[in-house]
Amino acid sequence: MTDAPVTKLWSMRLTFAFLVCVILFFQLLPLNLTPSRWAGPDLLLAFACAWSVRRPEYVPALGLALLFLLADLLLQRPPGLWALLALLGCENLKSRARAVRDGTFPGEWLTVCVMIAAISIAYRLGLMITLVDPPALGLSFSQLAMTLICYPAVVAVTHTLLGVRKSAPGDPDTAGGLR
Repeated sequence: MTDAPVTKLWSMRLTFAFLVCVILFFQLLPLNLTPSRWAGPDLLLAFACAWSVRRPEYVPALGLALLFLLADLLLQRPPGLWALLALLGCENLKSRARAVRDGTFPGEWLTVCVMIAAISIAYRLGLMITLVDPPALGLSFSQLAMTLICYPAVVAVTHTLLGVRKSAPGDPDTAGGLR
């Protein structure tokens, strides 16, 4: 009987890892061979933020760090910079998770938007400090805007298809107790 919460926990962690692999697979497909004037949303960061706010125990820090580092390596970004910033942002969201979950969705969306914008600005500053050519400002801005706009859709998919819902008082936690 006590194995059910632990099984659910690990199955959701594996589901998140599988989701990251699917997102990376589609990002690596050569669907368009000409350069684009706009960038799509960073779905990996959006899903990580949504899961960090809604169920922090499903996305442990080590798992997030490894998955974001894998993304850095596969997407040929400077290894570790985006991974570190995304991990810090998700951990910050986890530390506020209870307060954010208890509020309304617009409050959650605003909190996540501020965090994603801070991560994007810090990444751009980190690239400039290390003398790495940052992507074009228009591409960075369009990716940020698209990520912020698609966050409600990410939450809807997370909630309806993947079953990651806000924890409520009385829900069993990972130790088998009640919240």
